[in-house]
Amino acid sequence: MIDFLSIMEAIQRNPLYLVGLVFFAWYPIYSSALWVFTSIVFFARHERRAAALGHKITKAKPLPTESGAEPDEFTPRVTVLMSAYNEAEHIERTIKGCLDIDYPDYEIVIVNDGSKDDTLKKIKPHADAGRVRLINKPVNEGKAMALNDAIPLTNGEVILIIDADAVPDRNILRAIVPHFRASRVGAVTGNPRVKNRRSLLSKLQAIEFASIVSLQRRGARVWGKMLTMSGVVGAFHRHALYDAELFSPQMATEDIDLTWKLQLKHYDIRYEPRAIVWMRVPVSVRGLWRQRTRWARGLAQVLRRHGREAFKWHSRRLWPVLIESLLSIVWAYCFVIFTALWAVSYAVGYPPIGASPIPNYWGMLIGTMCLFQLLVGVLLDRLYDRRLPWYYVVAVVYPIIYWMLMAVVTFFSTPGGLMRSAKGAAPVRWKPVRETG
Repeated sequence: MIDFLSIMEAIQRNPLYLVGLVFFAWYPIYSSALWVFTSIVFFARHERRAAALGHKITKAKPLPTESGAEPDEFTPRVTVLMSAYNEAEHIERTIKGCLDIDYPDYEIVIVNDGSKDDTLKKIKPHADAGRVRLINKPVNEGKAMALNDAIPLTNGEVILIIDADAVPDRNILRAIVPHFRASRVGAVTGNPRVKNRRSLLSKLQAIEFASIVSLQRRGARVWGKMLTMSGVVGAFHRHALYDAELFSPQMATEDIDLTWKLQLKHYDIRYEPRAIVWMRVPVSVRGLWRQRTRWARGLAQVLRRHGREAFKWHSRRLWPVLIESLLSIVWAYCFVIFTALWAVSYAVGYPPIGASPIPNYWGMLIGTMCLFQLLVGVLLDRLYDRRLPWYYVVAVVYPIIYWMLMAVVTFFSTPGGLMRSAKGAAPVRWKPVRETG
């Protein structure tokens, strides 16, 4: 008969278990403190004046960016580019938002990537009226291929890429474009805000994009490198896109891959919190699971593809991003393995070392630090999203729901991305999340 008690005791007395336990406890506290501190530094350097003036960007009183240039001093031609697949429900709002952008010289280019619904019918009147340029692909080949096919046909020195179901703020180009005065700037990522907030899950994502995504991008700008551009909204210098050989159609997350390719070629990538777009997010667990599975697999693919190059001395400024990515994956595995181990341990009657079914001092410390990080993110981003503080009341369930879900997603999705090379694979086709309410 198997002696489970002895097995549990042997595992939990092993030094490796104790090392993993210390990492599991300290990592979220250390990383939260790091992101909070660096994001406050970014705010003090680059956002404080905007906060004092209400973040408004106008022709009369433009605000300086990291480049130190005023928006009206530098107005190169811009292409607003989007690729669409079955976006008939939302694309008219997106086109209207793009047409309302306040900027002197820009064009709008839309790629219809073999849509099977009325997307083409919704775009045609605007194209016939000369308000947008339409590229109609009869065969669906995926987002990356659609963008790659369209970029050579555009005229802009700067190319702003947005999702076909996202609505940009009218001042988005006046916030983003001045960054490109600096010759090393290859790309600028914007600040996506959640539009559909009726469900608990979408409210949690509104908190997440302020307190996790936006906070980390602020912090990443302080140490100089970024994990990923936003796939929803990002602007690129035309020359940088070609230098990085455009998007990689075989990668699950073409945005993360392009971010790393640009940075490995020593381009500067910046975050502009005033470059706002209103996006739609999944409102069902199934939709969120599909989205985050793709994200986790895509990060693993990028680590496999670029990790060796990123570890070289000439890429040392990328090391913090690389190490943080690896540690976050290790922590997710610790979360799943420890949870399963502790459940078995309780089941066989052996109270596990370092665990308690009732939140203890250490658990409360981790939870408090998480809530503090969420609060800082909400306070910083309330400048761009006035209703955001109202959703902080649901933040208490964020660690319970999101940590569990994201850890499990990472646990199951990472091996496939790390073990299978994307080289030579078929282009990734569209798998849009439709449960957006």
